[in-house]
Amino acid sequence: MAIEKQETQRIIELKDVCKEFDGVSVIENINLYIRKGEFVTFLGPSGCGKTTTLRMIAGFDIPTSGQILLNGKDISELPPNKRPVNTVFQKYALFPHLNIFENVAFGLKLKRIEKKYVDKKGVERIKYEKLPKAVITEKVKKALEIVDLAGFEKRSVSTLSGGQQQRIAIARAIVNEPEILLLDEPLGALDLKMRKEMQLELKAMHKRLGITFIYVTHDQEEALTMSDTIVVMSDGSIQQIGTPEMIYNEPKNTFVADFIGESNIFSGVMSRDYDVRFCGKAFKCLDAGFEKDEPVDIVVRPEDVRITTPENGMLKGKVTSVIFKGIHYQILVQCGRYEIEIQSTTTPKVGEQVGLCVDPDGIHVMKKKFRVNKFNGVITKRNTVEFGDGEFECDVTQLYPGSHLDEEGYLITAKGEKLDLTDVEVNVEVGLHDITMSDNLDDGGAQGHIISLIYKSEYYRYIVRTENEEDYVLACEDLWNENDLVSLIIPKEKIRLTLKNTEESKK
Repeated sequence: MAIEKQETQRIIELKDVCKEFDGVSVIENINLYIRKGEFVTFLGPSGCGKTTTLRMIAGFDIPTSGQILLNGKDISELPPNKRPVNTVFQKYALFPHLNIFENVAFGLKLKRIEKKYVDKKGVERIKYEKLPKAVITEKVKKALEIVDLAGFEKRSVSTLSGGQQQRIAIARAIVNEPEILLLDEPLGALDLKMRKEMQLELKAMHKRLGITFIYVTHDQEEALTMSDTIVVMSDGSIQQIGTPEMIYNEPKNTFVADFIGESNIFSGVMSRDYDVRFCGKAFKCLDAGFEKDEPVDIVVRPEDVRITTPENGMLKGKVTSVIFKGIHYQILVQCGRYEIEIQSTTTPKVGEQVGLCVDPDGIHVMKKKFRVNKFNGVITKRNTVEFGDGEFECDVTQLYPGSHLDEEGYLITAKGEKLDLTDVEVNVEVGLHDITMSDNLDDGGAQGHIISLIYKSEYYRYIVRTENEEDYVLACEDLWNENDLVSLIIPKEKIRLTLKNTEESKK
């Protein structure tokens, strides 16, 4: 985990946790720990696995493999009612026929406490008793005070606002004094103003209670406002763990940079330590440890770009858009083929020529995650290649330098050997810019749904996933929508093949 603390402070730990539904993987090898008293937020888009992870911690779902530890003990298969955990959902699930006191007290009235006694024969026995009414009343009163609803005990839940109802749901959870409070998008049903107010109230509540909060949201501002630690998730796996400041200022990859706040994302080259090239220019940066001329991704936050005169700018461009956003203007500047977003209190005019400057500490360099598509492939009897859940035309003669195909489709090597390539296993490489998409499903050799898109200043980077979960990464200037079903077209000359068997390739 990004933040080092003593091992003894861990209250929850997930070790190699995986979860499948009907054979489909939704969580893949999650490893993380949560410290006692911490406010941790699982953040990510819909379908990334954050709620499934929360449900496994609560005990509503059982991991397919891996372990969930509570204070060092495996609770992976422990039922929810045996865990010191309470959950608050987006839907309040309050009982409309009960008043506020009865709603909050509902769990306490069902609770039984263990009491030891000695029977007439002198044998020690255990019996389970209800909580005394006075104890229940005191606990409910304290819980309502914590959520700032003291004196509301006799009110009907139907008379409360959405924010008040959510606070009642939280009071009902904390009245049982859990070690861990799980919150699954609890503010999602509230309007913007109420949501912002409740964010601050929840943070203050966490401080007063001192218990561990595990929160799920897709709202970046919510996560940044409330959390001690943020766990960014995508596609069933953890992308980054860190403090809000670390996640925002030092994103680990382009997904995190794009998902958290606004970003300018560029493709570039690390010339040497502390020197990087992007947008056709050389810049000083604070990053090191890359190979010489290594391809990298660069993130520059809009607030880190300064507008100046054209002659004083590192980059020069034309203002194409100026939008007032309240505390700043959102400005778009076209610098050649690169579109750059700036957040500034200055107000250039649309059409004006400006210069742009970025200081070294405003440039964040990251390892390039996607440099080329790599697949395992098989040559067919038609001398095409099957890979990535599809079939494509290819040039099989590249497997043997100096070879050619005869009239029957057999490969003739430079030495005159006649080879049948059917079922020969090959390595396949395809560049990101060598794949195009079509909405005509018969055009391409494979098809799938767009599961991700990130704007990289001069093009969009897409990930297309096939039915059997093969991923193609490609770059395209045109804007498509997430979840679009597309076919994938790859020209045969853009498919690079090498033999799996290195001995064969030496012939």
